[in-house]
Amino acid sequence: MTPQNSTALNQTHDKNARASQQEWTAFVVMALILCCAPLVAYPVFVMKALCFALFACAFNLLVGYVGLLSFGHAMFLGSAGYVSAHAAKVWGVPPELAILAGTASAALLGLGIGVLAIRRQGIYFSMTTLAFAQMIYFLALELPFTHGEDGIQAVPRGKFLNIFDLTHEMNLYFFVLAIFLGAFLLIRRIINSPFGEVLKAIRENERRAISLGYKVDQYKLMAFVLSAALAGLAGATKDIVFQLASLTDVHFSASGEVVLMTLLGGMGTLFGPVVGAFVIIATENYFAAVGDWVSILQGVMFVICVLAFRKGLVGVIAEKCGWSL
Repeated sequence: MTPQNSTALNQTHDKNARASQQEWTAFVVMALILCCAPLVAYPVFVMKALCFALFACAFNLLVGYVGLLSFGHAMFLGSAGYVSAHAAKVWGVPPELAILAGTASAALLGLGIGVLAIRRQGIYFSMTTLAFAQMIYFLALELPFTHGEDGIQAVPRGKFLNIFDLTHEMNLYFFVLAIFLGAFLLIRRIINSPFGEVLKAIRENERRAISLGYKVDQYKLMAFVLSAALAGLAGATKDIVFQLASLTDVHFSASGEVVLMTLLGGMGTLFGPVVGAFVIIATENYFAAVGDWVSILQGVMFVICVLAFRKGLVGVIAEKCGWSL
């Protein structure tokens, strides 16, 4: 190895070490803030934001690190919610098993749809996912076990590990927080693994990745299934929290909302979707009294972000400060 190559390798190693340290510091700060959040904010609001933050992180794994824009990602959020709600209410399984059932169903659905969808690229991939999402919405409306427009109501929260009673608000909050933080660390591990580096290579130049011998379609499918499973985890957790599985979570508007969250926070950043989700949920919660004006406010935020903050809020801040977030 020449001295120049050795120097470049050392510089790269130092850069990666600094980036990792910055990410861990930001994660610890985020975890501490979320642990203290119920002291200053309504816990149910924070739990809703955490569920959508996980949903946005799952979506970002696909669009931000693979370059695949899905217009129907809510089908995984909603379908997993229906399965987990049905399992908890009808089958009487504990909450952890109900959530696992919902997550597994979303992964299987992602596998079936992904095999067909990843054969398309660009807008054709996006429209394919939208078409499947509309099919899932129709099934959710018509299948008997979903109860149509009424949804599955009064879903029992049960006891986690038959020890922690989730009907107690703070027990439920830290249960949801643990799921979010665990899933967030999993996503971070995926992104920074050799598998994640291949995903980034596919995003940057798919043809070059193919020329290097990578089986691009297999990597895309794996990323699609992982994203679907994590979106399902968010949906299953959300329906246990709110004790309701409804058509709202499989509607097209939910897919559009997660796109807005990701772009607003910063597509292709680790913490961007979390920030974007909290901003959007906060506007919906605190400006609910103005009715439809909330949609106009979100639209204005989106336009400003596209024009002035192309990399999202977190992306711009990270670039200005030289951080890796």
